[in-house]
Amino acid sequence: MVILSNCARQTQQPKRICPGEKSAAEVLSLLNSRPQNAVPLKAHGQCRLLYYAEAKLHKENFPVKLWMNPPLEIYLQGDVAFDAKGIALGSNKDEFWLSMRPKEISSYWRGRWSEQSCFEELMISPKLVLEALGVVEVSGEEYWSLSDEGAFNVLTKRDGDAGTQKIYVSKCDYLVSKIGHLDTNGKALIVIELGKYKEVFKGFFVPTVIRIIKPTAEDREDLTSVTLNLKSIKRANFTEKQRNLLFTPPQPRGVKHIYKISENCEVIEQPQ
Repeated sequence: MVILSNCARQTQQPKRICPGEKSAAEVLSLLNSRPQNAVPLKAHGQCRLLYYAEAKLHKENFPVKLWMNPPLEIYLQGDVAFDAKGIALGSNKDEFWLSMRPKEISSYWRGRWSEQSCFEELMISPKLVLEALGVVEVSGEEYWSLSDEGAFNVLTKRDGDAGTQKIYVSKCDYLVSKIGHLDTNGKALIVIELGKYKEVFKGFFVPTVIRIIKPTAEDREDLTSVTLNLKSIKRANFTEKQRNLLFTPPQPRGVKHIYKISENCEVIEQPQ
């Protein structure tokens, strides 16, 4: 909660205060109208990655390319140390994957959407990128409550063993400013900060700045974080050939470790 509270203080407050909605159902309805307007898109930009490996903090800053075909097809690749696919993540309607080839981590993960609750196991999760881009509908209306926090409507979902989710929504434009995922003890697992939205299509807004923050495994005060600054976001039309090329899991090449995420969220190393 300390992490989530610190991030909340860093969230830029809107310049004007607007009246909020009266119920969680009203805010959820407004949020769920956005994915219905989602369109395929492509973009490029820059990524700043901070992560711990071998008890050392590593910093990477590299160009990225992004393709998305809502609701579940996404592919992002980053050019790290002259490797055009040094980092690559993606998903389709059935599965998701992440490949990271820098020598300090050199791993490939793969799982199915039936294990989507295991998002915290991945340093950069396709599920979280899709969530940040606003193409995932918010379900389970009966689990959500609404609170008023100044310029924001705050939706809170408490779902038993699944922990807690908090969504900060601006009262003025109903764009999401922050999403927090907490465990059952209130400890922050993931915080997603969103800003500088661009309207790609009528009623479909995409954040051009996305920051995904994850506490380190050692539970230290420092964080692992991914910051995406997207530019030149445009609508796209994908042929069937392009979709198969972009949104099909690649073979794990150039990595030391291959992992499968199992049904009970175990990360199981596979033979090469």
